[in-house]
Amino acid sequence: MDTTHQLPSRRTLLRGGLATGTVALAGAGVVVDSRPSAAAVVPAANPFTLGVASGDPEPDGFVIWTRLALEPHAADGLGGMPSATYQLNWQVASDERFADVVKAGSVEAQPGWAHSVHVEVHGLQPGREYFYRFRLGRHLSEPGRAVTSPNAWETPSALAMAFVSCSNLPAGWFTAYGRLAEERPDVILHLGDYQYEGGGNGIGRNHAGPETTTLAGYRQRYAQYKTDVDLQAAHAAAPWLAVWDDHEVDNNYAGDIPEKVAETPTFLQRRAAAYRAYYENMPLRRSSVPDGPNLDLYRRVRWGRLASFHMLDTRQYRSDQACGDGYKDCPAADDPTRSLPGMAQEQWLLDGFRRSEARWDLLGQQVFFGQRDNNPTAATTVSMDAWDGYRASRRRVTQGWVDAGVRNPVVLTGDVHAHWASDLYLDYANPTDPVGSELITSSITSGGNGYDSPTGQHPWAAWNPNLRFWTNLRGYVSTTVTPTELTARFRCVPVVTTPGAEAFTRAEFVIDDGVRGLRQTADTPLPTTTLRRSTPSDEQIVADTIREETHGSA
Repeated sequence: MDTTHQLPSRRTLLRGGLATGTVALAGAGVVVDSRPSAAAVVPAANPFTLGVASGDPEPDGFVIWTRLALEPHAADGLGGMPSATYQLNWQVASDERFADVVKAGSVEAQPGWAHSVHVEVHGLQPGREYFYRFRLGRHLSEPGRAVTSPNAWETPSALAMAFVSCSNLPAGWFTAYGRLAEERPDVILHLGDYQYEGGGNGIGRNHAGPETTTLAGYRQRYAQYKTDVDLQAAHAAAPWLAVWDDHEVDNNYAGDIPEKVAETPTFLQRRAAAYRAYYENMPLRRSSVPDGPNLDLYRRVRWGRLASFHMLDTRQYRSDQACGDGYKDCPAADDPTRSLPGMAQEQWLLDGFRRSEARWDLLGQQVFFGQRDNNPTAATTVSMDAWDGYRASRRRVTQGWVDAGVRNPVVLTGDVHAHWASDLYLDYANPTDPVGSELITSSITSGGNGYDSPTGQHPWAAWNPNLRFWTNLRGYVSTTVTPTELTARFRCVPVVTTPGAEAFTRAEFVIDDGVRGLRQTADTPLPTTTLRRSTPSDEQIVADTIREETHGSA
């Protein structure tokens, strides 16, 4: 894994504090004592209520994670656990029955980190399937499955990769996570909005507590989400590469600027709490230990010579949205001093393009990359929260992969609560030949029950030639990557307001090695009688699109 970007200056000190003493949560006004406590009494009840997870695979290992919680909804965010340090045992085996344990050890679950643990396992064989679990006394966690990546010089015959985004618990059931888990891919990318910060109720399932602004609130919210059996299954099925978007902190925030101006004086304290809780609840490496309101999340993960994953953070370092949020005609979108990922991350990405030896360069990131102009007249009216609102930044990134001769650039995107497929151009005002492709996953639940169009076309496609496909159904994207092609299946569930729906492939696209642009190979509309007798009007579709993307909630 490439972590060549600059780390915060306090990182070494902070890591030492994690192992041996007291850690100050800078900017949040919180001091956490992580020193080992007196001997902890093993609880009578099973503390592995939040499941297990793995992440960030390398040729010789991966991260394994769990977090102890006896009462996941506890308002203090500590899961009903005593203020004691527990010694957990862990095992990694080559078989599901754990008859062949190849690695084992112990790790402390400390109250200062909400009894979460992150074990970086090394010494495994490349390109292999493994299984892992944790033990505390007589309590044994459910097992998880993980996969190591191939050696750097190897080109595997295939990679099964899926990506997901936007799981809002009050909006519906996480059925799509469960269907994804059944596929058992090699790796899953989560592209943001893992949880939602807002309070309020929904259809059948409600958020615990009010809007999350404190460390206790964020911890409680993650624990609530992680009790979902379908989400636990998706974590246990494969290693994750996770990056955040806005709802892990605050809707549509940018850098140190919150959605609501009145919250500016205390926003970095809120961001520190949110970032800490994110680390505690994700299978991340020590390189992502938070430093107050800062957390190093963007990173590069290689899958031999077949693929490079460039995992971006488009929230922490971005310039503020131009002209405010929403769809605007805004000249500031072309300001070359503004950047969506931040100038340092842009340079890191361009350097990665120049050094890449991969057959496929995959950008895992949050917001729509290609153009979506919602006005067919001469005005260009686009979302200020997406790359459309940072056109100069987008042009630098796109020109960067063109100049570097990247063989197969593919952008993987979440955020917008609908499946889309898009060609990418250098100049959207004068589109000629595509220079790349973008695959956009729908939400797991955000937006509630969706709908489908038999044509698979959004109204904006009439004047945005890059937009090739759209459906407003919920789901995920499942891909197979080989040396000769990338096949993307837009997987959908017809309903999320009741559990247990089956998934189906709404459309399938192929990107051929060395060929720019998408080739559609399958189209299977959902029967209109399943959800609605007809597709909404173009005006309603556009209104739904703008509302979902502006407010970011169900």
